[in-house]
Amino acid sequence: MDKTKTAAVLVIGDEILSGRTQDTNINTIARFLAVKGIDLREARVVGDAQGEIVAALNALRTTHDFVFTTGGIGPTHDDITADAVAAAFGVGIGYHPQAYAALEARYGAGEFNEMRKRMARVPHGAALVANSVSAAPGFHIGNVFVLAGVPAIARAMLEALAPLLPEGRKVHAITIASPIAEGRVAEGLAAIQKNHADTAIGSYPFTTADGGFGVQLVVRGRDVGAVEAAAQAIEAHLSALGAAPQRIIPAVQPP
Repeated sequence: MDKTKTAAVLVIGDEILSGRTQDTNINTIARFLAVKGIDLREARVVGDAQGEIVAALNALRTTHDFVFTTGGIGPTHDDITADAVAAAFGVGIGYHPQAYAALEARYGAGEFNEMRKRMARVPHGAALVANSVSAAPGFHIGNVFVLAGVPAIARAMLEALAPLLPEGRKVHAITIASPIAEGRVAEGLAAIQKNHADTAIGSYPFTTADGGFGVQLVVRGRDVGAVEAAAQAIEAHLSALGAAPQRIIPAVQPP
């Protein structure tokens, strides 16, 4: 059986670290990869500093099958992702003819200024990733996929590059909710996890409307039968504690 492919996300931008902008791209990419059967194992955020981008990118691309970056490919002075990727791969950078032509056609005479031309700069040897929202493309080189930071554009680029990624065994999940404090289920839950080692069981507490406590227990795994068996063990455990288990996802499906 083929080894499960892994991925990492590198979010780039001072606006994320300052709190001005809330990132949603990690969640989008995680869900996209889950459907493809690729495990997202790590996510990092770095500012608009080329050395930091290069260091993070080189670390991630050597330890994961794929790396997805978001942000820093616009027209302004702080959009330095393309230069950083070129530096990480030790290649030059220049205008990509196809990207240049598409942008020139979009903006027309007098509007395609020097700063907008920056969006056509791509590391040598990289291929474009189409952008159906606006003309400015992303690109990929080696195992690195460079996406825009604008969420709608990042989603469009993911759709465009989907055929380039392999299809792995998808992760299935069952979620069970119960109005019981997490501490009451913890010991039995640890035993269930030990007995169902081919699944991953997560525990997520919440507060109820009346100020009480509840917990959602999520079983994930690539084998549907194993996920179902672990879920049934959890339901039996909750019932033994006098707590009513409720599946809030009625069928096994990707998370």
